[in-house]
Amino acid sequence: MILKIERGYKIMLSGREKAAYGLGAVGKDMVYMLSASYVLYYFQDIMGVSAAAMGIILLAARIFDAFNDPIMGVIVAKTNTKWGKFRPWLFIGTVTNAVILYVMFACPPALDGAGLVAYAALTYILWGVTYTMMDIPYWSMIPAFTKGGPEREGLTTLARSCAGVGSAIITIVTMPLVMFLGHNNEVQGFKLFALIIAILFVVFITITCINIKEKSNVEMKTATVGEMFKALVQNDQAMAVVIAIVLINTAVYVTSNLVIYFFKYDFGGTGWYSSYTLFNIFGGAVQILSMMLLFPLLRKFMNCMQIFKCCLASAMIGYLALLGIAFTSMDNVYILFIPGLFIFAANGVLQVLTTIFLANTVDYGELKNNRRDESVIFSMQTFVVKLASGVAAFLATICLSIFNLSSAETTEADQVIDFSAGVDTASKIGLRMFMTIIPIAGLLVAMFWFTQKYILTDEKLEEIAGELKARK
Repeated sequence: MILKIERGYKIMLSGREKAAYGLGAVGKDMVYMLSASYVLYYFQDIMGVSAAAMGIILLAARIFDAFNDPIMGVIVAKTNTKWGKFRPWLFIGTVTNAVILYVMFACPPALDGAGLVAYAALTYILWGVTYTMMDIPYWSMIPAFTKGGPEREGLTTLARSCAGVGSAIITIVTMPLVMFLGHNNEVQGFKLFALIIAILFVVFITITCINIKEKSNVEMKTATVGEMFKALVQNDQAMAVVIAIVLINTAVYVTSNLVIYFFKYDFGGTGWYSSYTLFNIFGGAVQILSMMLLFPLLRKFMNCMQIFKCCLASAMIGYLALLGIAFTSMDNVYILFIPGLFIFAANGVLQVLTTIFLANTVDYGELKNNRRDESVIFSMQTFVVKLASGVAAFLATICLSIFNLSSAETTEADQVIDFSAGVDTASKIGLRMFMTIIPIAGLLVAMFWFTQKYILTDEKLEEIAGELKARK
């Protein structure tokens, strides 16, 4: 796609537009985090789908996305309406995704066996398709609305910070509200909670669509799916970023998928979800503050690559600390705040950084290939993030199968159980090690790969911007 901006037209987002764009990110990531962190737990631990079946479903859905996401990028690129090319799909995708989200967490309790597996597979695949429908146009707005440099970083930081708020909200309130709404019956609780989140999602994105308008005249030259994959292969910097995103997010999602099992089956107690919630409140607060305050502070003293290396090192220190704690008599949730501080702070900044890195590759691709492929590049972001969640969930199901962690819990209202009582020590230690060693390995590979492949320094980006300006 080639973007031509009217000569002399200055792109400048108002405060209202920035707030509306950020609110959309809050709603979008509330939905994503609910699916990414709880769909495995919901179907495997509550509804009774086997861990092996869920692993196959989650991974197969991501393979399907390999074809679906680029096709959605083409559709967005070809769209031309009086409302623009982004907003129609943003709104349509949001409404359909909200409906599927509710249906996914409203599985009929009477289903079992093959019917239950089919229900989980169908709803999860449809959720991924509809999420892509709105996620690609949302992130594609960043390069189209900004000129690069500080302006792009500012909007990206805002959006990622708001996305972090959405993710944090879900990690903090999900289990308390599920227990409250369902009167300790998780089946009913998840159904009502998903309905609330679906409604909020539609409201937030509607506000975004009403207030955000495209501010450039766009002449588009679309490509076939084959040409798009070719363009991505030719953009070596985009490929460097997306591979790093897969590695980093896989590491993070392995832990996020298993942490609820840790609190339920290891930390234990009848009020295990209270400790789980307290830990998530701390982690969510650290992650949000790192996005909003830590990243801008570090940016004053370091370039993005230096910050990237520091964050990966911080996360690995946190996982190593957690691994050490695993061999102690861990019975106080506040002890977990120590490794959590390093991990959550690093993850918050990394979410901002990876989006900035990816946005920067759009300019690089335009210079190298004479194509400005926002939709292509950001369709890959959607795909690789979901791919990472699929791979991580598959790895998590291996852990659950090995250590036989499942309750298929359908307790009556107001009933509470200590699920940790029947889990042996070997299973608990194995769970803790799986949650730490796999992420450390992924982060090490990510650091080696990215530092060797990524070349878009601040100086290089200024040089690219100058060359692009000279062409116009």
